[in-house]
Amino acid sequence: MKLRDYQQRAIEQLYDWFRAHDGHPCLELPTGSGKSHIVAALCKDALQSWPKTRILMLTHVRELIEQNAEKMLQHWPNAPLGIYSAGLKRKQLAEPITFAGIQSVRKRADEIGHVDLVVIDECHLVSHKQEGGYRTLIKALTAINPTLRVVGLTATPYRLGHGLITDGDALFDSILSPVTIEELIHKGFLAPLRSKQTEHRVDTSGVHRRGGEFIEAELQKALNQFDSAGAVDEVIQRGSDRRSWLFFCTGVDHAENVRDILRDRNITAECVLGSTPSAERERILDSFRAGEIQALTNANVLTTGFDHPDLDLIAFLRPTLSPGLYVQMAGRGMRVKSYAEDCLALDFAGVVATHGPITAVDIHKPKKEKNGGAPVDAPVKACEVCDELNPIAARECSACGAPFPEVAKSPMVLHNLDIMGIDGPELDVSEWMWRVHTSRTSGREMLTVRYYGGILDEPVTEYLTVGYEGWAGQKALRTLGTIAVKAGVQPTDDVSKLAEIAEAMNQGQPPTLVRYNRDGKFFKVTERIWDADRARRAAGTSAVVPANLFASADIRNS
Repeated sequence: MKLRDYQQRAIEQLYDWFRAHDGHPCLELPTGSGKSHIVAALCKDALQSWPKTRILMLTHVRELIEQNAEKMLQHWPNAPLGIYSAGLKRKQLAEPITFAGIQSVRKRADEIGHVDLVVIDECHLVSHKQEGGYRTLIKALTAINPTLRVVGLTATPYRLGHGLITDGDALFDSILSPVTIEELIHKGFLAPLRSKQTEHRVDTSGVHRRGGEFIEAELQKALNQFDSAGAVDEVIQRGSDRRSWLFFCTGVDHAENVRDILRDRNITAECVLGSTPSAERERILDSFRAGEIQALTNANVLTTGFDHPDLDLIAFLRPTLSPGLYVQMAGRGMRVKSYAEDCLALDFAGVVATHGPITAVDIHKPKKEKNGGAPVDAPVKACEVCDELNPIAARECSACGAPFPEVAKSPMVLHNLDIMGIDGPELDVSEWMWRVHTSRTSGREMLTVRYYGGILDEPVTEYLTVGYEGWAGQKALRTLGTIAVKAGVQPTDDVSKLAEIAEAMNQGQPPTLVRYNRDGKFFKVTERIWDADRARRAAGTSAVVPANLFASADIRNS
């Protein structure tokens, strides 16, 4: 099987990183990008180049073990692979490539023996501490082979209440991002989501938190006060032209209750739980994929390892503070469909308001690192008088003292594409201006770009925190790289030379239109469109986005 361009790009970025670094990288790959094909190509290339290589592919659910092994045999029909999984009733460790469940092999390092490469699917589940099954096994395997390398793959490279999976005493040293959700949609490899405001909303105002997530027992009580029947009626009304509905529910009782309400409305519905027998689960899922079942409810089951491309409606009935769980749930609806252009997302749980669009998820990093570490970057807003960045809760500017206007809070209204992060006002751009901005309080430097329209238009200012470490710096560098490619600019990737980067960007071609959202006086640019983009969309073709222009700087800041 031939790899897609971004899949080959992922492997090339991985090799480039290995040539320049020791340690273990993570590939950030959106749901639906074909991680299993990348793994298959990587394994095949490794064994053909170094025949004595031994590879261990790890994940946490048997469905992913089966999927990854199946894609391997599609890519390489005679691949020398074995499967070790108690759930699949197979125990093969002798092959050069072993696909295994972590629960089955976490204490079997001595039986596994010498391994050169460990590949971990859904690697955000690896603990950021020296504990847990993955860390225990890798420590033991490293004792056998000190040159062992680990590659992680995930769509969500962060952990609840912790931040990036590279922070702290983490296993992974860097995050490589060879492709974005936006590129996959523009190239026709993913379908967009469309979100709608719902009349019924789960009220979590009285629910406390533990370990960064809602306390389950209190969340269940909140659901007892929620009008599930009204929500189901709303789904039936809004989803009248949709064929395949998936409900993410809060707990077993809630999932069964929603299923029963659907049946009372003459909707064919089934429920999948962790306790559902394997054979029964497969029967239900096969019937759902075949269109024999219109609605499927579940509780903490179908977030990973479940693919149904023609899924065209998702109902979020499960509030969560986990950005990873939010993205995993939303990702179920982004496969390209045989009969629909998009998937409708109905957010009864407020997860979009909590986490933001899936193209720019707020990872809710703690305000301070543990063990007395330095404070991390917090949300900010810009002073309209002097452009100083201030804490989001500030009432007056810390630099010039100008007061921030009071912003009236109102219920979030979801529009057609809010969950994708591309709704909002527009500005027809006539020119732009890049410059270096230095915080008067922290002394930190960053880049700003101001987009100008007509003489009566308010300019839109965007801040790129390229001089910051961690997630803020990585995200800003990826954004800068994408803008530079579209603008026809090849600036230096040395983030210590921001003035040179700003000068180079000022010589580039600005976009013809930007879309943005407002938070008081603070702008969040959600889309930048050049004339070439408009022409490609009109012709039904897609842009060719090269590898990350700022890959080396991205790595240094991860």
